[in-house]
Amino acid sequence: MNRQTADHATLADKFNENEPRVNWHDQTLWWVRAKRDRMAWTIPEWEQLRDTASRIKLNALGNLHDYLLQFEQQAQQNGAIVHWAADAAEHNRIVTDILQKHGVKRMVKSKSMLTEECHLNPHLEANGIEVIDTDLGERIVQLAKEPPSHIVLPCIHKKKEEIGELFHEHLGTPAGNADPQFLTAAARLHLRKEFLQADAAITGVNFAVAETGEMVVCTNEGNADMGAHLANVHIACMGIEKIIPQRKHLGVFLRLLARSATGQPITTYSSHFRKPREGQELHIVLVDNGRSRQLGREDFRNSLKCIRCGACMNTCPVYRRSGGHSYHNAVAGPIGAILAPNLDMKDYADLPFASTLCGSCSNVCPVKIDIHQQLYKWRQVLVKEGYTSPAKTAGMKVMTGVLSAPGVYKTAGKMGRWVMRAFPGMVNNRMNPWYKQREMPAPPAQSFSEWYKKNKKST
Repeated sequence: MNRQTADHATLADKFNENEPRVNWHDQTLWWVRAKRDRMAWTIPEWEQLRDTASRIKLNALGNLHDYLLQFEQQAQQNGAIVHWAADAAEHNRIVTDILQKHGVKRMVKSKSMLTEECHLNPHLEANGIEVIDTDLGERIVQLAKEPPSHIVLPCIHKKKEEIGELFHEHLGTPAGNADPQFLTAAARLHLRKEFLQADAAITGVNFAVAETGEMVVCTNEGNADMGAHLANVHIACMGIEKIIPQRKHLGVFLRLLARSATGQPITTYSSHFRKPREGQELHIVLVDNGRSRQLGREDFRNSLKCIRCGACMNTCPVYRRSGGHSYHNAVAGPIGAILAPNLDMKDYADLPFASTLCGSCSNVCPVKIDIHQQLYKWRQVLVKEGYTSPAKTAGMKVMTGVLSAPGVYKTAGKMGRWVMRAFPGMVNNRMNPWYKQREMPAPPAQSFSEWYKKNKKST
């Protein structure tokens, strides 16, 4: 696994050095959030859909063992070869073995956050296999030698002028041409050659149907279809939580996914893969990589309902103004902040604190994951397990003592208001992280308790 030593706050500070870019990033993602709202409320039964999807996922997670075995049996009857991977290393080894068996040296891959999570690309490259990402956004960040910053919009942090420079350097487009239509056409020509000469294709999986053994991949570019239909070897990589019980349930999830992700009624392509074509091998790799552990955590198992729409990122004020790379994890934003500590509490202890706990993420989640509540609970776990910094741990203990004793709390409040009035410099200084990005409010003349006691009317 690739680890960064810098935490979210440090990486966010770096992102915020360019304030115009931060403002543009913020506004662009809020525009996507607004599109989601407009599209969602065109459906009168939107909340019923969310509730139904949440219940279907709850049933799937509660019976995951049985549904996975059912899916395996059906997929094998369809002619697919099913593999099981306990962790990222085993997943990468399985995929590499399949490719090496067929002598593959160059292959195409459509969007797959699971392969990002497992760091498959660098593993394959280390074994002499070149990977061409065919999702346009993924190809852009691949050419830039960067990870995706968003699970649906991988290059949302880049402006069209920067993409034009990348294409000029790598694809030979005219210097200074940043017209989106021209750049898209250039990418189409570039990728068409890769599709035609690739011997193998990897796709992700949005939904896997236990009842039929089929997989559904949702794209707007058709790149998954191009790769899977032209290559002699199709490898579909999926987390075990992608299972849904029945085919009819797709009618719920497909209506929710695109509306939540990009404000579309449905993705341009909802591709069903069930049987390999004649002469083709279809491999399905089912990956755990900590999901069983998360399933066993009662407070956090609902996070496995996630359908990777990215709605929580588009609405999150912290993500919008700190950028996806500040989360130093394959999945950024609020959902990434509750998934990552399950993989490694020490390396990702900072992420649950990268939130205001405003609850906007939970409000827009199409499967009703209580994201902000889980962020709060992760904070408690991390402090108790000793994975926070000594300063934060000490601060939490002090606050616990203050907030659990009403007398101490009232005294501390009075002292705090007096200090802010008499010695504002003790608070308004660079030693106070809150002062770095904002002005401290004027201290109130009295606490709410004092105001209420003075103004309450006898009944």
